[in-house]
Amino acid sequence: MICTIYKVRDTKEYLQESSAPVIILTMLDYKFIKENLEAVKQNIAERYMQADADRVVSLYDERNTLLRELEEQRKNRNENALSMKGKLDPETRAAKIEEGKQLKEKIAALEARLAEVEAQLHAEGMRIPNMAHPDAPRGKEDKDNLEIKRVGAPTVFSFEPKDHVQLGQELDLIDFDTATRVSGTKFYYLKNEAVLLEMALVRFALEKLRSKGFTLFETPDIARTEILEGIGFNPRGAESNVYTIEGEDTCLIGTAEITLGGYHSGSILEKSTLPLKLAGVSHCFRREAGAAGQFSKGLYRVHQFTKVEMFVYTLPEDSDAMHEQLRLIEEEIFSDMGIPFRVVDTCTGDLGAPAYRKWDLEAWMPGRNNGEWGEVTSTSNCTDFQARRLNVKFKDDDGKNKYVHMLNGTAIACSRAIIAIMENFQQADGSIRIPDVLVPFCGFSEIRRKG
Repeated sequence: MICTIYKVRDTKEYLQESSAPVIILTMLDYKFIKENLEAVKQNIAERYMQADADRVVSLYDERNTLLRELEEQRKNRNENALSMKGKLDPETRAAKIEEGKQLKEKIAALEARLAEVEAQLHAEGMRIPNMAHPDAPRGKEDKDNLEIKRVGAPTVFSFEPKDHVQLGQELDLIDFDTATRVSGTKFYYLKNEAVLLEMALVRFALEKLRSKGFTLFETPDIARTEILEGIGFNPRGAESNVYTIEGEDTCLIGTAEITLGGYHSGSILEKSTLPLKLAGVSHCFRREAGAAGQFSKGLYRVHQFTKVEMFVYTLPEDSDAMHEQLRLIEEEIFSDMGIPFRVVDTCTGDLGAPAYRKWDLEAWMPGRNNGEWGEVTSTSNCTDFQARRLNVKFKDDDGKNKYVHMLNGTAIACSRAIIAIMENFQQADGSIRIPDVLVPFCGFSEIRRKG
């Protein structure tokens, strides 16, 4: 059930009522922040993010004051100009000219201050995260996520199982050492059957999504910085997970969510066409700064991988139900492959700034610390948070343009799916069995030692 605060924000009455021009769109409506300040501050605290909602309100009030002053001074300037069109004595005309000069200077000063305040407001406003779903678990770390479902039991072996790194070496499927020498750490070569397995995973996911009404895309691997910022990624700074392209205002994408979300930026969509369901295959590039240790071993946390992403533009009243649909598609994909997994409701401290609610699928990985769950997919309902920044609207039945809701979900992240397949389907003789649903796409049912 959606909380009252969320319903208030979702009506968009604030933007419809405001007579002031909106020069810079923000992730959350400024008027909503002001009128729900304590709730917004609590949400920031529960997400363990650094943002100053009080500063946003202060700048918002100053901005509105400046807009009113500008409007008044421009009105005075227009009246002054009109008054000079009549027949005036020299002394009056000189006074009017001097008054006009002073008004021009006042307006220029106000415009300069307004530009400064708006820049500060934009910078501070971008730090404010989306409101979290009232049912999202409150907490900071993975241990605070709430398990809501398990499908299948952890795989049990009659032998000592190996991890995917050892299997990949023995079966000549993955080469980390050469990739490190050629490209750097956290890169890899897929070889032999592993190449066909990745392609099979992509084809399997795309066929699944096409059957469910998704339009298929192969997206660019580069996007403009403004699109990344609109989606909610931070392209700059030490904490950024994004590769920027030097000398250009572009970045390598970390997910096709960016390019699919940017596809309709600046558009007004026909209500009758919603929901728009897109599926995009792309390479994904992530710096993974600071990621190290056992849990990032091998293919689990890498700088480049292939992924099939789901993205949906929908009506606000339908986004919760659509979020459920995306999660069920992810569950169906991993159920069809016979990989044990669990579903977790992600805690507030582990939500990305755009997400209202996020579910993760975690597959059983026998080689991960002697057997643990590892994230393989996620799906997020970002409500209108991204749509505001990217200016994506629909024309409602009342004739007004309103913001759509935008959702995303991983269908297949190939590198992690390969981990789950290799480790769960390994056999006593060191071979790997291929899940039945993938056999038609890759053309073989087992991977065995060469020679």
